[in-house]
Amino acid sequence: MQSNLLPQGSLRFETNTKEMCTSQPHTNVPEMIRKKRDKEDLSAEEIRYFVQGVTKQTIQDSQIGAMLMAIRLQGMTKEETVNLTKEMKVSGVVLQWPKEWSGLVVDKHSTGGVGDKVSLILAPVLAACGCKVPMISGRGLGHTGGTLDKLESIPGFNIQKSPEEMKDILSKVGCCIVGQTADLVPADKKLYAIRDVTSTVDSLPLIAASIISKKGAESLNALILDVKFGEGALFKEMSGARELAQYLVDVGNHLGVRTAAVLSRMDSPIGRCVGNSLEVIESIDCLKGKGLKELETLVTCLGSHLLHMCGKAESLKAGEKAIQDVLKNGSALDKFQAMLVAQGVTTDLANDLCEGKGGLRRAEKQEELKAQAGGIVQAIHSLPIAEVLHELGAGRSQPDQSINWTVGIELLKTVGDKINEGDPWIRVHFENPSLDEGQKSRLQKSLVIGEKVQEGPLIAEIIQTQSQREKGRNCPP
Repeated sequence: MQSNLLPQGSLRFETNTKEMCTSQPHTNVPEMIRKKRDKEDLSAEEIRYFVQGVTKQTIQDSQIGAMLMAIRLQGMTKEETVNLTKEMKVSGVVLQWPKEWSGLVVDKHSTGGVGDKVSLILAPVLAACGCKVPMISGRGLGHTGGTLDKLESIPGFNIQKSPEEMKDILSKVGCCIVGQTADLVPADKKLYAIRDVTSTVDSLPLIAASIISKKGAESLNALILDVKFGEGALFKEMSGARELAQYLVDVGNHLGVRTAAVLSRMDSPIGRCVGNSLEVIESIDCLKGKGLKELETLVTCLGSHLLHMCGKAESLKAGEKAIQDVLKNGSALDKFQAMLVAQGVTTDLANDLCEGKGGLRRAEKQEELKAQAGGIVQAIHSLPIAEVLHELGAGRSQPDQSINWTVGIELLKTVGDKINEGDPWIRVHFENPSLDEGQKSRLQKSLVIGEKVQEGPLIAEIIQTQSQREKGRNCPP
């Protein structure tokens, strides 16, 4: 992969300033909208002019909305999508890393899920394996939880870090998890806000450009995508998730980032806990090698692909072993603790958390629900759980809405467990508002009991480029 790497110890920003000042369009904005409306291809120069106009606010919001709707209805060629992604990437700061990190800078992206705490575990695991992980994450919206919300449930954790501060943390720890700054891909912020109010969020080219431009601005060497399907995911059917995954993989690789994707099932919650502070606690348990098997399986699959893609492991099996080793010997937990301290958590609190001595505020009330029949847990539908927790204050409907970090649920039984009538199977943590009878009823209906497990494998498929497949870079479901 070609990358612009700098001398040791240096870090700077790159922007498209010269082009932004000198580029002139061959056509006006209405003409570009007409072309895309009539399913004609936009040139690289036209796409550059459009993105620069969005960034500099020289194009009207109504024109931006019209262009987005034309793209939503008529689509884009792969070449157009790659050009759009490239221009969005350079609309602001592009992070550049020291030369000695060449090949080692990696990250992952998930399309979101219920109880998805994988980033909290995977970042320190990869750092313990010798990678550099500048993870730029987001907040939760709707029924999906946000990585930043989980970390902010830890007193003192600071998600706002400058590029220089990120470099310092990566030098000392190997990983950081931060929020997107105003200077990183500003075109995406503007486009996403207008997509949200024009019903164009679900456009495949716009989704791909949004995700890959931000990861491209991290100057990554390798990227793994966790694209989810099922009841609690954006795509209910695997076919839709597969289409998105392949599109993202192709665009990422065209942008110069080695990219692969995992299709994973999102019917039941990931792990035993859903809710911000509870998921932090469960993540620490996993970093101690005590995580639920399916959670550890997902971490291992994603991580082993990244280790193989960036050359830190000769094979997927070697990558899997490396990950198991750092989970068992405590080095991944040490990286997590060091990251907490580097991002503002006191040494004493970080130590208490990682030793299981507490440190996070707990909800004032807990209530357990009991199984109404006996048998085998076939499924635990994730969407009703997420919706109830959202109503209890664990989620937000607007980006600036505050949330209650202590609200959450613990699954006392998971898929495949034997259960007797009257056994407690879920514990709900709440404050105000209280858990009402309607919510209890919906939670009870989310538990499916029968004679055998109905769900398929957690990891359904690996999506790669043809060249990656020819090299055998695949792992079994």
